Amino acid sequence: MPSSTLPARVDVLVIGSGFSGLCVAIHLKKAGFHDFILLEQAPQIGGTWRDNHYPGAACDIPSHLYSFSFEPNPRWSRMYPEQAEIQDYVLHCASHYGLLPHIHCNQGVAALRFDAALALWRVTTHSGQEVLARAVVSGTGGLSRPAMPTIPGLDQFAGALFHSARWDHGVPLAGKTVAVVGTGASAIQFVPHIAQQVGRLLLFQRTPPWVLPKPDRPLDDSERRAFRRFPLLQRLARLAIYWQHEIRAVGFTRWPSLLRKAQTSVLRYLAYKISDPVLRDQLTPRYTLGCKRILLSSHFYPALAQPHVQLYTSPITHASADGLHTADGVAHPVDVIILGTGFQVADAGLPFSVQGQRGTLLETAWRDGASAYLGSTVAGFPNLFLMTGPNTALSHNSMIFMIEAQTRYVLQALKGMRARGVHAVVVRPAVQQRFNAALQQRMEPTVWSTGGCRSWYLNRQGRNTTLWPGFTFAFRWQTRRFDWASYDTLDAPA
Repeated sequence: MPSSTLPARVDVLVIGSGFSGLCVAIHLKKAGFHDFILLEQAPQIGGTWRDNHYPGAACDIPSHLYSFSFEPNPRWSRMYPEQAEIQDYVLHCASHYGLLPHIHCNQGVAALRFDAALALWRVTTHSGQEVLARAVVSGTGGLSRPAMPTIPGLDQFAGALFHSARWDHGVPLAGKTVAVVGTGASAIQFVPHIAQQVGRLLLFQRTPPWVLPKPDRPLDDSERRAFRRFPLLQRLARLAIYWQHEIRAVGFTRWPSLLRKAQTSVLRYLAYKISDPVLRDQLTPRYTLGCKRILLSSHFYPALAQPHVQLYTSPITHASADGLHTADGVAHPVDVIILGTGFQVADAGLPFSVQGQRGTLLETAWRDGASAYLGSTVAGFPNLFLMTGPNTALSHNSMIFMIEAQTRYVLQALKGMRARGVHAVVVRPAVQQRFNAALQQRMEPTVWSTGGCRSWYLNRQGRNTTLWPGFTFAFRWQTRRFDWASYDTLDAPA
């Protein structure tokens, strides 16, 4: 799809067409905002679930909870949704709510600059077009930019090389010797699938993850029929799933000792699946359950127990034209290298330049770590709203819940400005500082701070700028209404 011509000026500009961007756009239409556009850098909408189409790609949150509360889907085929179904759901939402005329694909944002003279945002795209916008909502997501490992010589590898988030389905794996770097959330999903095809699979692990069996199963026709006929049943199922997940926050944020007690049963599952004592020891985590993201898979351990699959824990030192080399002096010739090394999150910032009031760059404001007020607004950047911003991610529940809470907050701001005749709002620096100081203090007793691991939740300074350190219903309560007292207002230029 070619790049479309953009309007010269809009009231609201939304960036990104994943769950965040679509949720905001849907509620803009519901609230009577029609002068808005949504920019998507790719040829098709979908965000994370468009890009991550590796074999076995699926969500680790149950289907009924990993969907909008206002748009239940009684047609889910499994307890846990797979990538294709999630992408179909996203496309359905965009069409059902009339968003397609507002969406402009192949329009990646290159820069945002606040024009103080106009009190508007100048949004420049990679196609060279510029749009003036009164308000900008960024829904670029935290899992959108693959993290590439710094392995010397990797660019010299002569075989096929790709990241799991940019899976190359044109590379044949049957009978090949394939190296997989990383044992995170993506790898534990695709490794069991490709292990059925390859001649040999070499899995390079830095830190073993905690892996629990995934209680997945198909949803039969009678269940789906019941959800269609009696929507209340699906709402009750969603509510039950929500509370089953929400109660886990007690261990993550209040009493990590509860998680340490649960480790015994998880290790029992590992011992049941892996009989080889050496391999079992290599797969045993040495940090508290929950310090890194807990992974769900009923097929990962059985895949590693197969004779043509080998696990290597010696660090990779460099790559060469024919493979990888590890610190124990062993060369590993391979045909294909697949990087399951996750995403840039804690230190990533936004994927484009953002210049606010008085020329301040967002990357400068965040030089000591990303921070925002309620994960949504940043001092010095008027009418810029961040979806899934700093400290809004979760390790125990559905991000859709957080996205809907943030959307309500942003829409209250936009509707309030319209009702009050206010041109723009900007959070006060002292408010943001107090909020984040209290947030980081609440982070201290959590498992992410005390669990003895180094995770992608932490930035270079060791601060957790990623996760919300509490219950999701507490976040929803704090964002239940837009708190005008925390903001300064800007008038429109004469």
